[in-house]
Amino acid sequence: MANTVKITNIRSLTHNVTEITTQKPKEYAFEPGQSTEVAINKEGWKEEKRPFSFTSLPEDDFLQFSIKSYRDHNGVTDKVNGLIAGDELKIGDPVGTIQYKGNGTFIAGGAGITPFISIFKDLEKKNKLNGNSLIFSNKTSKDVILESYWQDIFDDNFISTLTQENVEGHENDKIGMEFLKKHIEDFSQNFYLCGPEEMVKDISELLKILGARADAIVFEKY
Repeated sequence: MANTVKITNIRSLTHNVTEITTQKPKEYAFEPGQSTEVAINKEGWKEEKRPFSFTSLPEDDFLQFSIKSYRDHNGVTDKVNGLIAGDELKIGDPVGTIQYKGNGTFIAGGAGITPFISIFKDLEKKNKLNGNSLIFSNKTSKDVILESYWQDIFDDNFISTLTQENVEGHENDKIGMEFLKKHIEDFSQNFYLCGPEEMVKDISELLKILGARADAIVFEKY
């Protein structure tokens, strides 16, 4: 069911990621890790739906999305750059299969971090973050969404790796077999994956080779 919500606040998280806060429809409910289809409520864009993850908490009296803009596509994400408070979005029902099953390692690539944001906020609020870790891969340091937040809540259990830049405080490597063996000791734990489709597929296969159970690898199933 489509709901129309007004944008109440917009802020920049990185050079190409925007956090959008909106009103929350009455009795609208979702689980941390879920997403919904979003369209811009303007002529010519109302049927252009794209899936975006909730980055707010279910109990918040607002909804929040962190949206990466692809400015060379001339599509919905590029149009986000022109939105202002007072504009409206159309949102559907919550969907998604990424849900927290217990302690584990979260592995994200780029905007693939977004479904994990609500999960981490929820765990932090419940004081249940201990025993979890985050590996976050990006092209360059300016692409790292909420870097200081991850450093704050995870400390040594946060590993940032950059594939196109060598910067102090970050690894400079793609997440492959040797990377996983270097940074993960226990492959019997839960793993949560989100990022480009090929990345998720490749890492999932590597984890299984290294001993992870297929049913302990959580990723979005469409």
